[in-house]
Parts: sequence; structure tokens; C-alpha cells
Amino acid sequence: MKERVVIVNLGTGNLRSVYRAFEFAEGKGDVTISADPEIIRNADKLVLPGQGAIGTWMGQLQRDTRLKGAVLERLNHGPVLGICLGLQALLDQSEENGGQQGLGLIPGKVRHFGSAHQSAGLGEHGLKIPHMGWNKVRQKVDHPLWHDIQDDERFYFVHSYYAEAADQSTVVGESTFGNTFTCAVARNNLFATQFHPEKSQQAGLQLIKNFIHWNGVQ
Repeated sequence: MKERVVIVNLGTGNLRSVYRAFEFAEGKGDVTISADPEIIRNADKLVLPGQGAIGTWMGQLQRDTRLKGAVLERLNHGPVLGICLGLQALLDQSEENGGQQGLGLIPGKVRHFGSAHQSAGLGEHGLKIPHMGWNKVRQKVDHPLWHDIQDDERFYFVHSYYAEAADQSTVVGESTFGNTFTCAVARNNLFATQFHPEKSQQAGLQLIKNFIHWNGVQ
């Protein structure tokens, strides 16, 4: 029986790219993009994607209380994969858009690369922001979603803000762009990445396949 994979539509970009990657990995299975609360509640696997600004992402939740309730309810059970903003929104707060409160499920903050580069002495001669392109991911924990993916495998990133997890037990992947930052977190039924598995070729597809077969237990 095909798993019901629901990609949550919160008004940010890249939904079709995520959909196509999951449809390919699932073998033309039951993959849906939706903002319908009942469809979200009944998903076997839930995906929180996002490419853009976190203010748009969180604003959609705040405007639609039924959608917010369904997402929050579903985050407490069953496998969930966050991608890009889908990781950042799980943390306590973000510096983006003048400061945004997150969902607070993973302790930590989302910071802009600029301040980190300046504090590291890189300043205007440092690395170009946004961080865009392929970068190595160091696996910090032997998690089921890393199955058949080599340590230090390259994944594709597009972001100007990065996660700074406060609880190291939630960090399952790190990368370096001027400074070392959290690029994958996990807790119970949640797994989220700053990189884009849907843009990361074979390694990304493997992670998506691992998620589809994951039962939500570390």
C-alpha cells in the first residue's frame, strides 16, 4: 500500500520541485500538495517545505487557525520532514523579517550569516551571501534517514539564514560556510534539513526514499 505523502502548502516556493522528487521516489504514489486541514491530519508522511521568507511561511499559519491547528497536531505524531524554512520554523525564533517567532519544537535560533562572518573576521571580504550551491554534510548521529548516504556527502543549499540549535542532542547534521552551522535536526518523529534534498540528485533522492520508509522512530 502506498504511503499518503502530504506536502503542506504555506505560500512559499519550490513546492512543485518537492512534489516531483517525492513522486519519483515513491514510484508514482500518493503524493499531494495541500493546505486542507483534514488532508494534513490524515497524512502518513508530512512534508514541511519552504523557499523564501519565514514571515510568509509563519504568516500563512497565523491567518488560518484551522491550518495551524492541523499542522501543530500532526507535528506531534507520525513522520515529518522539514525542508529549508521547514527546519527554521521548528526553532524558537528567527532574525529574518525583523524577528519572527518560530514553533518552538527544537530549542534554538535562526541567525543571518552576515553577523557570524563579521564576528569571525571575514567582513566584506568573506563569503558571498546567500550560501548557494553544494556543500558537505557531516552526519552527527546514525539516524535512519542517513541510511545508504555517505558521511560528508554533498547536498544543495540556498539560504542566507542558518539554524543555531541550543540542544546538541537534536543536531544530526552540520555543515560549514564561514562558520559551522546546524543543517539537519531530529527529535522523535521530526527530521528537518536546511539543504534541499529535492535538488540534491542521488543523495537527496535516497534521503527522500528513507523518509518514505521511516516509521518516525530514531
